[in-house]
Amino acid sequence: MADILLIEDNPGDVLLTIEAFKECKNCHKINTVKDGVEALLYLRKQGKYSNSTNPDIILLDLNLPKKDGREVLAEIKSDDELKYIPVIILSTSRNTEDILTSYELKANCYITKPLELDKFIKIIASIDKFWLNTVKLPKNVKKVPFDA
Repeated sequence: MADILLIEDNPGDVLLTIEAFKECKNCHKINTVKDGVEALLYLRKQGKYSNSTNPDIILLDLNLPKKDGREVLAEIKSDDELKYIPVIILSTSRNTEDILTSYELKANCYITKPLELDKFIKIIASIDKFWLNTVKLPKNVKKVPFDA
Protein backbone atom coordinates (compact mmCIF):
# COMPACT_ATOMS: atom_id res chain seq x y z
CA MET A 1 0.00 0.00 0.00
CA ALA A 2 1.29 3.43 -0.93
CA ASP A 3 0.46 6.90 0.34
CA ILE A 4 -0.51 9.20 -2.52
CA LEU A 5 -1.03 12.93 -2.27
CA LEU A 6 -3.39 14.17 -4.97
CA ILE A 7 -3.23 17.93 -5.42
CA GLU A 8 -6.27 18.73 -7.56
CA ASP A 9 -8.91 21.47 -7.41
CA ASN A 10 -11.49 19.85 -9.67
CA PRO A 11 -13.80 17.61 -7.55
CA GLY A 12 -14.72 15.56 -10.63
CA ASP A 13 -11.06 14.81 -11.38
CA VAL A 14 -10.46 13.92 -7.72
CA LEU A 15 -13.32 11.42 -7.77
CA LEU A 16 -12.23 10.04 -11.14
CA THR A 17 -8.64 9.54 -9.96
CA ILE A 18 -9.73 7.80 -6.76
CA GLU A 19 -12.07 5.51 -8.70
CA ALA A 20 -9.36 4.76 -11.29
CA PHE A 21 -6.96 3.70 -8.52
CA LYS A 22 -9.68 1.42 -7.11
CA GLU A 23 -9.76 -0.29 -10.52
CA CYS A 24 -6.11 -1.23 -9.97
CA LYS A 25 -7.15 -3.45 -7.03
CA ASN A 26 -4.43 -2.01 -4.77
CA CYS A 27 -5.41 -0.42 -1.49
CA HIS A 28 -3.51 2.84 -1.69
CA LYS A 29 -4.19 5.64 0.73
CA ILE A 30 -5.10 8.72 -1.30
CA ASN A 31 -5.07 12.07 0.46
CA THR A 32 -6.36 15.07 -1.44
CA VAL A 33 -5.88 18.80 -1.18
CA LYS A 34 -7.51 21.37 -3.44
CA ASP A 35 -4.96 24.17 -3.77
CA GLY A 36 -1.25 24.88 -3.65
CA VAL A 37 -1.27 26.53 -0.23
CA GLU A 38 -3.03 23.52 1.30
CA ALA A 39 -0.58 21.19 -0.45
CA LEU A 40 2.43 22.82 1.15
CA LEU A 41 0.77 22.89 4.57
CA TYR A 42 0.08 19.16 4.17
CA LEU A 43 3.64 18.36 3.09
CA ARG A 44 5.17 20.45 5.86
CA LYS A 45 2.76 19.02 8.45
CA GLN A 46 1.44 22.43 9.45
CA GLY A 47 -1.92 23.57 10.80
CA LYS A 48 -4.68 21.01 10.42
CA TYR A 49 -2.19 18.73 8.66
CA SER A 50 0.14 18.32 11.67
CA ASN A 51 -0.50 14.55 11.62
CA SER A 52 -0.19 14.07 7.85
CA THR A 53 1.96 11.29 6.48
CA ASN A 54 4.75 11.71 3.97
CA PRO A 55 3.43 10.60 0.59
CA ASP A 56 5.22 8.04 -1.53
CA ILE A 57 4.26 10.01 -4.64
CA ILE A 58 2.54 13.28 -5.44
CA LEU A 59 0.07 13.73 -8.29
CA LEU A 60 0.06 17.45 -9.05
CA ASP A 61 -2.24 19.49 -11.24
CA LEU A 62 -0.68 22.66 -12.65
CA ASN A 63 -3.59 25.07 -12.63
CA LEU A 64 -4.47 25.42 -8.96
CA PRO A 65 -5.99 28.27 -6.96
CA LYS A 66 -4.02 30.29 -4.37
CA LYS A 67 -0.63 28.91 -5.45
CA ASP A 68 -0.32 27.21 -8.82
CA GLY A 69 1.27 23.83 -9.44
CA ARG A 70 4.48 25.29 -10.86
CA GLU A 71 5.08 27.21 -7.62
CA VAL A 72 4.24 24.14 -5.54
CA LEU A 73 6.62 22.00 -7.62
CA ALA A 74 9.42 24.56 -7.25
CA GLU A 75 8.95 24.67 -3.47
CA ILE A 76 8.85 20.88 -3.14
CA LYS A 77 11.99 20.36 -5.18
CA SER A 78 13.92 23.10 -3.35
CA ASP A 79 13.03 21.72 0.10
CA ASP A 80 15.60 19.26 1.48
CA GLU A 81 12.88 17.34 3.33
CA LEU A 82 10.55 17.01 0.32
CA LYS A 83 12.69 17.00 -2.82
CA TYR A 84 13.02 13.22 -3.03
CA ILE A 85 9.28 12.61 -3.24
CA PRO A 86 8.45 11.82 -6.87
CA VAL A 87 6.13 14.44 -8.34
CA ILE A 88 3.99 13.40 -11.29
CA ILE A 89 2.37 16.26 -13.15
CA LEU A 90 -1.16 15.22 -14.13
CA SER A 91 -2.61 18.06 -16.17
CA THR A 92 -4.94 18.71 -19.06
CA SER A 93 -2.36 21.09 -20.53
CA ARG A 94 -0.57 19.98 -23.67
CA ASN A 95 1.29 23.28 -23.81
CA THR A 96 4.98 22.75 -24.62
CA GLU A 97 5.95 25.56 -22.24
CA ASP A 98 4.11 23.87 -19.36
CA ILE A 99 5.88 20.58 -20.10
CA LEU A 100 9.33 22.18 -20.34
CA THR A 101 8.80 24.32 -17.24
CA SER A 102 7.67 21.27 -15.26
CA TYR A 103 10.83 19.36 -16.16
CA GLU A 104 13.01 22.43 -15.53
CA LEU A 105 11.46 22.52 -12.04
CA LYS A 106 12.43 18.84 -11.63
CA ALA A 107 9.10 17.09 -12.10
CA ASN A 108 9.64 13.34 -12.28
CA CYS A 109 7.24 13.00 -15.18
CA TYR A 110 4.51 14.87 -17.02
CA ILE A 111 1.28 13.16 -18.03
CA THR A 112 -1.50 14.82 -19.97
CA LYS A 113 -4.93 13.82 -18.70
CA PRO A 114 -6.90 12.18 -21.48
CA LEU A 115 -10.51 13.20 -21.93
CA GLU A 116 -11.78 9.64 -22.40
CA LEU A 117 -12.57 7.67 -19.24
CA ASP A 118 -11.04 4.38 -20.41
CA LYS A 119 -7.79 6.12 -21.35
CA PHE A 120 -7.69 7.91 -17.98
CA ILE A 121 -8.10 4.59 -16.17
CA LYS A 122 -5.21 3.16 -18.23
CA ILE A 123 -3.02 6.15 -17.31
CA ILE A 124 -3.71 5.64 -13.60
CA ALA A 125 -3.05 1.90 -13.99
CA SER A 126 0.31 2.70 -15.60
CA ILE A 127 1.18 5.07 -12.72
CA ASP A 128 0.22 2.33 -10.26
CA LYS A 129 2.23 -0.33 -12.07
CA PHE A 130 5.38 1.73 -12.62
CA TRP A 131 5.58 4.20 -9.72
CA LEU A 132 4.00 2.09 -7.00
CA ASN A 133 4.96 -1.46 -7.97
CA THR A 134 8.13 -1.32 -10.06
CA VAL A 135 10.46 1.48 -8.97
CA LYS A 136 12.16 1.76 -5.60
CA LEU A 137 10.72 4.86 -3.95
CA PRO A 138 12.86 7.03 -1.68
CA LYS A 139 10.51 6.78 1.32
CA ASN A 140 12.42 5.77 4.43
CA VAL A 141 15.71 5.66 2.52
CA LYS A 142 18.54 7.14 4.54
CA LYS A 143 20.58 9.86 2.87
CA VAL A 144 24.29 9.02 2.76
CA PRO A 145 26.76 11.87 2.28
CA PHE A 146 28.73 11.63 -0.96
CA ASP A 147 32.03 11.91 0.89
CA ALA A 148 31.27 9.03 3.27
